Amino acid sequence: MSSARGVPVRDTILWVEDTGEVDLPVILCLHSLFVDGRMFEGLVREAKGRFRVVRPDFRSQGSSAPATGEIVSMEECAEDMLALIDVMKLPPLHIAAASMGGDVSVRMAAARPNLFSSMLMMGSSVRAEPPDQKAQFTQLLERTLATGFAGEDLEMLMAIMFGAATRGRRDMQPILDYWRVRMELLPRSAWPAMYGVLERKSASAALRKIKTPTLIINGKDDIARPPAWAKEVAEGIKSAELMMLDGIGHSPILEAPDIVIPRMLQFFERASGGARQSRKLFGGLLG
Repeated sequence: MSSARGVPVRDTILWVEDTGEVDLPVILCLHSLFVDGRMFEGLVREAKGRFRVVRPDFRSQGSSAPATGEIVSMEECAEDMLALIDVMKLPPLHIAAASMGGDVSVRMAAARPNLFSSMLMMGSSVRAEPPDQKAQFTQLLERTLATGFAGEDLEMLMAIMFGAATRGRRDMQPILDYWRVRMELLPRSAWPAMYGVLERKSASAALRKIKTPTLIINGKDDIARPPAWAKEVAEGIKSAELMMLDGIGHSPILEAPDIVIPRMLQFFERASGGARQSRKLFGGLLG
């Protein structure tokens, strides 16, 4: 049964939307910074009857509880999500991760690989923020801390989150307007998460520990996480697949849902079949 509720996890409460089909394989969706689990609503619609979709909001973001410190680290988010999997007693699952969600998913898959059947990263990487980009974004966050995102600062954020071609498309204006309003209304409690992303450490060393089947989707016009960063992840994970999209920026699932969502489901269905075969073989050996 579908539900939306706060789930106590570690020292916080995470907001979780869950389509609830206990007999279906699970996709755990990890959202981008500046948005929340609603960025996966298109996936929820298309996955109906095929996958159970679980969408938590990270601490201090979306409808989850505010942070208790000045920074929410990627490691803290990974620990939250691993604890959530345990609390909800989710079976081995698939991860669909966007931007900072990818930073978190890499840490999760390296720490507890047996929990995951596959991992999909969109607009993400494992690098720390480059010094020049970090300085620019830090100025943006300090400038908007008291007032929130508005005017030119809001449009700068939109340029970070969506590619130039996407922002110029008439048919994309409703979705752009929706997220522009959501980001304009971001509360002060979201800033610790923003600083956490800026202060993140490189997770490149974790790549060699990941054996999970992985698909990386990246827009060629992504300025926040450029294509070279995605290629680095694909080269670091054995047998990872890389899908590059022309005319797409930092948010592939929002900018090109008609391309990205079918590819996601195809990937997860293939991985689900492989996972079932592995469990069947393993069970046969034990028997």
